[in-house]
Amino acid sequence: MKKLISTTKAPAAIGPYSQANFANGILYISGQIPLNSETGKLVEGIEKETHQVMKNLEAILTEAGLTFKNVVKATIFLKNMDDFAVMNDIYASYLDAEHFPARETVQVSCLPKNVDIEISMIAHQF
Repeated sequence: MKKLISTTKAPAAIGPYSQANFANGILYISGQIPLNSETGKLVEGIEKETHQVMKNLEAILTEAGLTFKNVVKATIFLKNMDDFAVMNDIYASYLDAEHFPARETVQVSCLPKNVDIEISMIAHQF
């Protein structure tokens, strides 16, 4: 059975998708961009953007009763791979080193709303 996960503490979906789906103990989180749900505005600069994306992901995980420790897979899209080191340090600061998920990071030519980063995650209820 699939359950839609939605929270006002993360940006609402801006298209025909949900923030996340919970199915058979697995949470599939849609790609999050650096949109602040309180202000409705995008944050700018890779440092602020990465923090905002991670906060959005955390809000969705929390709504589902999970934490970053439950994340088994992350996909990171960067507009510029030169931002990798900065993003990586911030990303890692939200995670427990004993529970790092599998991950790939790819550079893309464009992202929604022309942001610099988007991250999606898959988490498992243990």
